[in-house]
Formats: sequence, C-alpha cells, structure tokens
Amino acid sequence: MPRTSISLATAEHYSWGQSCDGWHLVRNAALSVIEEQMPPGSSEVLHSHRSAQQFFFMLSGQLTIEVGYDEVELHAGEGLHIPPRVRHRISNTSGAVAGFLVISQPPSHGDRVDATVGLVKLPI
Repeated sequence: MPRTSISLATAEHYSWGQSCDGWHLVRNAALSVIEEQMPPGSSEVLHSHRSAQQFFFMLSGQLTIEVGYDEVELHAGEGLHIPPRVRHRISNTSGAVAGFLVISQPPSHGDRVDATVGLVKLPI
C-alpha cells in the first residue's frame, strides 16, 4: 500500500479559540495527533476529558499549562502528559507564537468537559 507524507500543507486544518490553528496529522478512532499554534496572549477554557489521555509536546516557543491546581511552563523540546479526568488549560503568555503537538488516546474531540460550568464566582 503506497504511503504519502503528512505535512501542514496536506493535513486537515481547523481554527479554535482566540485565533489559534490546528492541523489533524493523524485522526482515527484510536489515536489523534494534532499540530497546533497559539498566538501570544491566547488561552483555552479550563476543561478535562472523560476518557482521553493527552501528551503536549512543544515544537517552538513556550506555553503555560494549568494542570490540576499547578502550573507548568513548557519550552521547545519539552512535553507533559495529562491523564483523563484531570482539569487543564493551556495559555501562551509569551511574546511569540507557540507551536506544539497534542497527542490524544483515544481522540479527545467530543470527550471534553468544561470545568467552569456550574462554578459560582464569589465576591472577594
């Protein structure tokens, strides 16, 4: 069976969040590999996944990942595993575009639970 290479030029593209981009490099029922880019100042909503475990691997730039009640700063060449049901959020607080891989098993699309639903903001 002939194989072809996969690149950002040939992968399915989608937009998400605050001007963020993603490309499906592998997308099947068992595995998802996505390359994403986040511009400076962007972030996602705090959430978890019912079944999917994820691995974030930095290709360029840096991200801050809120995981549980901790924050981890990732730089190019570093990664972080997030088990299922652990709340997390990625943010780009740097001054440069961040490029990274998100590897999910099983795929995380449709498995997301918004962690802010039902929260009440109390006055200080």
